[in-house]
Amino acid sequence: MLTQIEDAAAYLKLDICLQEVAQLSVSNNYSDEQIRAIAELLTYIKDKKQETIVATLKRMSRLPLKEPKTFKGFDFSRINGKNVDALKNLSTLSAIYAHKNLAFIGPQGVGKTHLAMAYGQECCNRGLKTYFLKATELNQRLTDARKYGRESSVINGMVKPSCLIIDEVGRCVFDKENTRMFFDIIDRRYNKEGPNTMIFTSNKGPDKWGEFFSEDSSLLCALDRIFDDATVFMIKGNSYRGRNLETVTVSAGAPSALPKADV
Repeated sequence: MLTQIEDAAAYLKLDICLQEVAQLSVSNNYSDEQIRAIAELLTYIKDKKQETIVATLKRMSRLPLKEPKTFKGFDFSRINGKNVDALKNLSTLSAIYAHKNLAFIGPQGVGKTHLAMAYGQECCNRGLKTYFLKATELNQRLTDARKYGRESSVINGMVKPSCLIIDEVGRCVFDKENTRMFFDIIDRRYNKEGPNTMIFTSNKGPDKWGEFFSEDSSLLCALDRIFDDATVFMIKGNSYRGRNLETVTVSAGAPSALPKADV
């Protein structure tokens, strides 16, 4: 119980160590019940703080709150192949602690965005700052930043999260200046300390990404850093969407004759 008090106090950033807790207990002749009550109170406060932090991280992440995407909610039974375990083990978050990036590549509807969001959701649950946006939104944000002189602020905002998710690469074309800013984000994150990962989803393989960026040297440097240490999941198959679609066919005959009015 004393170590439980110490752990909770450390999380709450209370300036007290195990020895002090023990001395306080002896000085005041606390009973086991009293010590247990203190431990339970501090643990309760710790848990409430954790819940508040997680809720705030999820709200700020731009991940869906009403119907969150989770690993538990992903239908892994539809995934086959010898590397299925690598996909299932994403929930361990080993990638973010190993500074390894992730990319989910495949056709529409196979679960790329669900998996990316599920990873971000789990990061929030572990107290790790996460941010989700589509490539089109990033492109527009970079354009607006240049227009209003906020380049540094926007780039810093993309560097801060431990987990940055960029969805649907290949839906828009980045001009030269935006491509260079994209490289700045990637370069800063490449050298970022602490838990760190970038997650990308796309219908196109990385070898095709050059079609959507307009500055060859910056793009090549960005891709070198993105895929220097990364795991790319190539997902094949049919779309999940529409699996609950119900089609109802009806027919209507010729209209019946209207009754004649009485004269």
